Amino acid sequence: MKSEMLVTFGGGKKVNADFNGFTIETDQSSYAGGEDSAPEPFSLFLASIGTCAGIFVLSFCQNRGIPTDDIRIVQTHYYKETGRGVGKIEIAIELPPSFPEKYKEAVISAANLCAVKKHIQEPPEFVVKTVTR
Repeated sequence: MKSEMLVTFGGGKKVNADFNGFTIETDQSSYAGGEDSAPEPFSLFLASIGTCAGIFVLSFCQNRGIPTDDIRIVQTHYYKETGRGVGKIEIAIELPPSFPEKYKEAVISAANLCAVKKHIQEPPEFVVKTVTR
């Protein structure tokens, strides 16, 4: 089984991905020659980690009738000492005082179910090739 994503160029430094009926727009920062009109691809990568953990936390709480209005997830990126790349990602689930104590470890387990995180920990094989059409 496979799925395909079509990546196209939108002018300037814009690169867009069409996937499952959505167009995901990216651009580069003005510092990198872009127009700052959309997130950079690496920002979307980082956001995919936090939002993936977030959907599992949200579902966990919804399934137990726990209000989510005062729950936040703060994702912190620690860069490698070389300054090139992220060396550590910390996800802090900020809970209100009313959050049931008995679910605090379980909500961490729920966040750890994130498929994006799992794919980073067990990366897929990457194949880059050219095709003449």
